[in-house]
Amino acid sequence: MKASPLTILIAEDSATDRMLLSTIVGRQGHRVLAAANGLEAVALFESQRPQLVLMDALMPLMDGFEAAKRIKAMAGEAMVPIIFLTSLSEEEALASCLEAGGDDFLAKPYSRVILEAKINAMDRLRRLHQEVLRQRDQIARHNEHLQNEQLVAKAVFDKVAHSGCLGAGNVRYMQSPYALFNGDLLLAAFHPSGDMHVLLGDFTGHGLPAAIGAMPLAEVFYRMTGKGHSLVEILHEGNAKLRRILPRGVFCCATLLNISFRRRMVDFWGGGLPAGYVLRKGGERVPLVSHHLPLGVLDPDSFRDGYESYSLELGDRVFLLSDGVLEAQNEHDELFGEQRLLGVLDASHDPSRLFADIQQALQAFHGEARDDVSLVEVTMVQESAVSRPPLAASESQSGPESWSARYDFRGPTLRDYYPLPHLLQLLLEVPGLRGSGGNLYSVLCELYTNALEHGVLGLDSSLKRDAAGFAEYYRLRAERLDSLQDGCVSVVFDVTQQPGGGRLTLSVEDSGVGFDPAEVLAREHTAGGFSGRGMALIRQFSERCEWSPDGRRVSVEFSWTTQA
Repeated sequence: MKASPLTILIAEDSATDRMLLSTIVGRQGHRVLAAANGLEAVALFESQRPQLVLMDALMPLMDGFEAAKRIKAMAGEAMVPIIFLTSLSEEEALASCLEAGGDDFLAKPYSRVILEAKINAMDRLRRLHQEVLRQRDQIARHNEHLQNEQLVAKAVFDKVAHSGCLGAGNVRYMQSPYALFNGDLLLAAFHPSGDMHVLLGDFTGHGLPAAIGAMPLAEVFYRMTGKGHSLVEILHEGNAKLRRILPRGVFCCATLLNISFRRRMVDFWGGGLPAGYVLRKGGERVPLVSHHLPLGVLDPDSFRDGYESYSLELGDRVFLLSDGVLEAQNEHDELFGEQRLLGVLDASHDPSRLFADIQQALQAFHGEARDDVSLVEVTMVQESAVSRPPLAASESQSGPESWSARYDFRGPTLRDYYPLPHLLQLLLEVPGLRGSGGNLYSVLCELYTNALEHGVLGLDSSLKRDAAGFAEYYRLRAERLDSLQDGCVSVVFDVTQQPGGGRLTLSVEDSGVGFDPAEVLAREHTAGGFSGRGMALIRQFSERCEWSPDGRRVSVEFSWTTQA
């Protein structure tokens, strides 16, 4: 195959050889530039930029080797093949050619056939080099475009993922992404009850593909937590959404916590992540072992939401991690593993240094990260010590002012629908009430639960005298709720604006047989175990509460002042 027409520089001090080469090359269809020495060759190359050079090795003023070096320097990353013309022995010619940057050599006397073959071969190499540079530049442009897109997406993702309460004083965390995007997801937000929800997730893989599922899961977490949904409801919604949108084989190993500062409890659900731990002040370590499949694996009907509850004392910590720590690998292909982590936990006596101790242990292990690494620790503190972000002006001033509403929940609705998130969201739209969301939720939850469980279902709270009775209570609750056909719980809101503020009257009534409020109030101080605190809680968080004589209806009042 003949080479396409090229501009070829011939540098030869012999006029006869220069003419001979020019004739051969010209008859092959190429344009010829001729130079009598190295200086002329360099000047012609600078002005004409030929695609190939035939260079005599030994010339006056500047030899071919020096000229070749200068031409290669001027060509930069472009490939300009140089074929040396030499009468030296083959070994000497090849060595000198390569040292000077030459690509091939042609021995005298010149053969037309060999010269044409070498020109064709060098032209193929030159074109191949051009294609490699073109593809390199295209890849670089695509990579820059992808990096810019990822940076924009990461900025959005970081704002969404960190819009909760990770900055609270009792939360510490560390995240080290394997790629630009972190495939681990760490979320924390306050529930209207004052509890804190924490989610640590690890999506399949890492980088942008792993982070894509994090956005919808974060949206579900923040939206449902803010509206007062329970841990179980968030799990079901998050699993259903990931199951619906993620491709086959992509899922999210996750741990979800509900930390109650008022009850000093942590509720734990684990689906596929390494075991976390409750680290007690006295040194006891309670493992939080995952017993479920990851989110996005099972269809909604098969999903399991069972969680475990653990009591916490002030100063106790809940510690979670992703598998990036355990799967760090050293030069001997050994994994860091759980035993080394437990050794760090045993040896770390200063809680503030735990993360640093783990990092030092990984460095001493010479571990190489194979996945995203996340650590999070939440400490049980006094409820009053939990710092919640201040309300934005728009949150405390928007919404309806004076209004009334009544909701009647009957039979199957009581069985299949949990109305508190909807009711609470309605109240939090009232100007001035959002700042009291925790107390509102606690009172509303207690009133509705009492009306449903004791009024409609007829359950006896004295069953909850111990752990076994507590389990029996909720077994009966589920059984009676599943078979519920009749019964009603009514909720009435009355919101009125007053000079300098407003007042909310909240009434809850059930269709049960009722009870004697005076008798219950008289024995509330002697109640023990898991029951007996509800009425006291209601009176603590409301300004006024009154029960009807038959105990089937209760009214409570809240008031607020308008912020200047």
